[in-house]
Amino acid sequence: MLETILLALVIAKIKGYKIKSLFKSWTIYPILVFELIYLFVQANIFKENYSFIKYANVLETLYFCSYLALIIKYEQYISAIIGSACIFIGTILNKIAISANNGKMPVFPTLSYSTGYAKPDAFMKVNDIHILGNSSTKLKFLTDVIDVGYSILSIGDIFIRLFVFIIIFNTIKHMNKVEYSNI
Repeated sequence: MLETILLALVIAKIKGYKIKSLFKSWTIYPILVFELIYLFVQANIFKENYSFIKYANVLETLYFCSYLALIIKYEQYISAIIGSACIFIGTILNKIAISANNGKMPVFPTLSYSTGYAKPDAFMKVNDIHILGNSSTKLKFLTDVIDVGYSILSIGDIFIRLFVFIIIFNTIKHMNKVEYSNI
């Protein structure tokens, strides 16, 4: 979800907010540690080492928990509620897609074949909830169809990532507001 954090930083910068304050606070560093772990897992997928995928659910839970310090320290409670609603909606959308497809999430790689992230035989090797999508896939628009080359996302995944964007952007906005009110 590093690209979501980067997007929040870029939009905050475009809106005229200073982003340097975010990195002066210890609360961003647990999040960045989990981002590094995520990059490590992604690098292993590129190398066709799928042994870390079984830990993805636990890592995702810990990753979202790493935002608690940021939420509490900068009182981002409303943002957290809105972001949690986005996670809820995204999870429901993903569960609908999975239920419609016999308990599996169909994936439609395009760009990821070119980058080497996805390989046709990988879905057999990994043997998790993801399967290669085909013409019999139901509710294709809810499955993993948004291919960014190093990850393939669903609409539900986009909603889940909105949590990250909302928390990071609103924390920067809050920090700027506090900084300017102290001048």
